Amino acid sequence: MELGSIVEFLNNKSILVIGATGFLAKIFVEKILRVQPKVKKLYLLLRAVDTKSAEERLHNEVIGMALFDVLREQHGASLYSFVYEKVTPVPGDISCVDLGIRDSLLKDQIWNEIDTVINCAATTNFDERYDVALGINTLGPLHLLNFVKKCNNIKVLVHLSTAYVCGEDAGFIQEKPFRLGKAKKGTGMIDIDIEKKLVEEKLRKLHSEHAEESAVTSYMKDYGTERARMFGWPNTYVFTKAMGEMLLVHYNRDTVPLVIIRPTMVTSTYQEPFPGWIEGVRTIDGVVVGYAKGKLKHFPFNPQLIVDVIPADMVINALIMAMVEYANRSNTSEIIYHVGSSLRNPFTFSNLNELFFLYFTQNPLIDKEGKPIKVGKIKAFRSMATFRIYMAIRYSLPLKVFQYLAIIAGLFQKPYKDKYTALDRNLKRGMRLAELYEPYVFFKGIFDDTNSEKLQIAARETCSEADAFNFDPTSINWEAYMMDVHFPGLVKYVLK
Repeated sequence: MELGSIVEFLNNKSILVIGATGFLAKIFVEKILRVQPKVKKLYLLLRAVDTKSAEERLHNEVIGMALFDVLREQHGASLYSFVYEKVTPVPGDISCVDLGIRDSLLKDQIWNEIDTVINCAATTNFDERYDVALGINTLGPLHLLNFVKKCNNIKVLVHLSTAYVCGEDAGFIQEKPFRLGKAKKGTGMIDIDIEKKLVEEKLRKLHSEHAEESAVTSYMKDYGTERARMFGWPNTYVFTKAMGEMLLVHYNRDTVPLVIIRPTMVTSTYQEPFPGWIEGVRTIDGVVVGYAKGKLKHFPFNPQLIVDVIPADMVINALIMAMVEYANRSNTSEIIYHVGSSLRNPFTFSNLNELFFLYFTQNPLIDKEGKPIKVGKIKAFRSMATFRIYMAIRYSLPLKVFQYLAIIAGLFQKPYKDKYTALDRNLKRGMRLAELYEPYVFFKGIFDDTNSEKLQIAARETCSEADAFNFDPTSINWEAYMMDVHFPGLVKYVLK
């Protein structure tokens, strides 16, 4: 296993990036443009109806982000001319055949030029509409594979997945592919064609009944969760991602060199292009944000369990290393890499709880009235059952009593009714958040990273640029990273 020079490998390369407005995709694009300005071309597939819309998305949602500030400093006023020389926005949609690319000339150009494909496209909402998640996370990878098979010079296809396609497996979770149709629960098989037909039938029925779009969305969200749990996955996101992997591996049949990257919970950048950049509330950060705002005082989690997090730039460094190493191989069978920290540098929920208490005590957020938001330590519940009982006694029951007494007294109208509605909404939102996070805050798995470790060793031995593409979780000091990088990044880029 030899890597040689990463920068030299990228010289004059043509790369197709799918889902280019996504968090990790942007970090990939920025890194390539920064470390190898002699890359030939980056084709960025953006969900858009035409070239003008794609260019607007590239400008507003990619290059215009703070993530590109280092490149902005390097190139100054010439940044955009450099970017548009190297980057071609491609209007399309991964959920469509041929990626929804309508421009036949551009399509032929891509088929003839590209040698590397990176798929970062995904909808990562745990409770996404089933039709949307099925289109992007499951059928999207198959559409991409069929597109890539038409490329004349393809060296490697890299598919970004998630380690949590394992569902709620416990113990030592290996870097192994799924068998097409194999469910996590029961003896039945998953027929993806039937799943697609079921979705189409449900949508036809809802539209024939003239259901409002909000009702359709609500139904399809619930239906996705129902199908996921029936087959043994906790939510629509990981279920549809697992099916996407199944299709990729099964229909590839070793025709295209395939790398699958499975990161754990992705957090803000560790070092590059600068520490702490993050976009949106990601996985466990939903808990941190709720806590920092003073809205989360109780939550179900086991303090002794590991919260497997990994900085975003380390994920991209691992992806680039794997891309280069596999493109240099002669065989075309798939390989899977877990990119996480649970095995080699475990970080527990107890550690996380202590650190965000310390940080937001010293650096409280400011409320609308200009006052610091006071926080205390979160009360942990070691099971969902005890959490539900507590919430029922502490909040649900008193709220129902309040409603009953207000009705009896003839006072259940403004402002009492508004107060009840707001409290009830907050209670349901809190319970919904707890239920969505349940599979992760009580997760008892450790992710095997044998393939990732072999890649690390090969990088150290055969690549002079290994330090510039570091993805070693043992190099992370969790306290320093959380206190000096991640929490300040959340405040600056998410809670601003």
